[in-house]
Amino acid sequence: MSTVAELIVESLANHGVASVWGVVGDALNPVTDAIRREDRVEWIGVRHEEVAAFAASAQAQLTGDLAVCMGTVGPGSIHLLNGLYDAKKSHAPVLAICGQVPLGDVGTEFFQEVDNNRLFSDVAVFAETVTSAEQMPQLLERAVNAALGGRGVAVLTLPGDVGGLDVPKGTLPPGFAEAARPAAASSTAIQDAADAIAAEAKVTLLVGCGARGARDEVLSLAETLAAPIVLTLKAKEGLEHDNPYAVGQTGLIGNPAATDAMDDADVLVLVGTDFPYRDWIPNGKTVIQLDSRPEHIGRRTTVTHSLVGDARATLRTLLPLLTTHPETSHLHKAQKRYEEWMKEQRQLAEPRHDETLLGRLRGKLDNPDELIRPEAVAVAVDAHAGPDAIFTCDTGMSTVWLARLVPMSDERRLIGSFNLGSMANAMPMALGAQALDRDRQVIAFCGDGGLMMLLGDLRTAVSYNLPVTFVVFDNGRLGMVKLEQEQGGLPEFGTVLDNPDLAAVGAAMGLTTRRVTDPADLDEAVSSALAARVPYLLDVVTNPDEISVPGKTKPSQAWGFAIAKAKEHIVSA
Repeated sequence: MSTVAELIVESLANHGVASVWGVVGDALNPVTDAIRREDRVEWIGVRHEEVAAFAASAQAQLTGDLAVCMGTVGPGSIHLLNGLYDAKKSHAPVLAICGQVPLGDVGTEFFQEVDNNRLFSDVAVFAETVTSAEQMPQLLERAVNAALGGRGVAVLTLPGDVGGLDVPKGTLPPGFAEAARPAAASSTAIQDAADAIAAEAKVTLLVGCGARGARDEVLSLAETLAAPIVLTLKAKEGLEHDNPYAVGQTGLIGNPAATDAMDDADVLVLVGTDFPYRDWIPNGKTVIQLDSRPEHIGRRTTVTHSLVGDARATLRTLLPLLTTHPETSHLHKAQKRYEEWMKEQRQLAEPRHDETLLGRLRGKLDNPDELIRPEAVAVAVDAHAGPDAIFTCDTGMSTVWLARLVPMSDERRLIGSFNLGSMANAMPMALGAQALDRDRQVIAFCGDGGLMMLLGDLRTAVSYNLPVTFVVFDNGRLGMVKLEQEQGGLPEFGTVLDNPDLAAVGAAMGLTTRRVTDPADLDEAVSSALAARVPYLLDVVTNPDEISVPGKTKPSQAWGFAIAKAKEHIVSA
């Protein structure tokens, strides 16, 4: 005989769940006690439930399998929401176990009572409340199967007097369903797409994370069509390394080569991507979109030919139908421009860049205090990071530097809040990644604003021996907001952060720390931090005025930036 809580924990352990994230308390006490007695599952108690949900989201994205977080009655469950929305928008299978007031008090406006089924109705593919032991294991099966099958969030609510109930004698353990097998798009649709790609057409591929399992096929497609590959940020891992056709990203974090490759093409082939920025997808093109989710087809741009199916299976059928394109000028133009642009970016990362003539001239405008350039931080981390390192990054400027200057090898992984765009995700996601394998190098690119938002859970890294290296881009700014304001012609306002000495704060919380202010010390500091293999906070004071120019700048943006700078000068004068 076992209780509802014991059945849940044992079933999750049997499935392979190795850690559960949350904060202990009241209604979930039977569950945490069952975890205490289950050697296969590690309880990781965080300081804020949002961290628990972000950590679980990261684990689900990295493994492709179920991850679990918990929030207790009322506020504890509410705190999960932001991280769960990240899991939803990242198609990550996460089970959230939430507490509830005792059954007899439901509906009475009891202390801390919240209608969880309604609260989570938008974020979850499944949200139900266990009201009797007889509902188990069916409700658990439905929750887990929904999360795995729907690649999303399932919420199972447990009232305070239900977790400890005995399940009926003879109750069978739950059986979780296997994922559906991938299938190719229809042969008719594939033939129509092949016919639409004329031999003389200039083709560009926009490739997303849905094509990670089709690397060989994507490269063969680019070779056959002499097509440059524009990668989304989430496609960097798995598709960037040893890829001569890749020309970086488009959008606000992108570069001119990628933008021109899209604009100059006759045919755009979108493979496994739901790239959301419509303004960066040019109009007037023949557009072929391949995606396993039919709801993604055509919602970002008008699609000429749709292919609904698995990327690998579909491309394997498409490739023999295509004619090799003899004209390669479109590809070579994009490759050359990308190479030139990358050379310019890496020059900024040189330790003595601001001592050169060009550097001195530029520095008088954008770095008069000779602070460390963030490009240099990213390049130094790349140089000393392992070939299988896992990277996380906060939303904002820290994402820009990682996207542009840290290449993903065939074993490196990259996780971020790339669909939700939340602040403060890098640190908790790094905790989740590190808990999967404490021997693997995990590096968090943290903005100072994001880190301060959930600062308390730095201690979780110490408490549970999670040797993450937290690299803080400490520019005293909400950098992306500053850039948005200035491009719109507004003077910077409300973005300045009155930070404490973050290295001192981290040291007080038990981490090994170092503060870096001199560009000459940067390389050695990064090397030491990454070699330490302990929870380490590297606080790098960086230039707040570094300009991240997107791949295509409108005249209005350039003029707005000039006006904003003039206004800022007048205000400060």
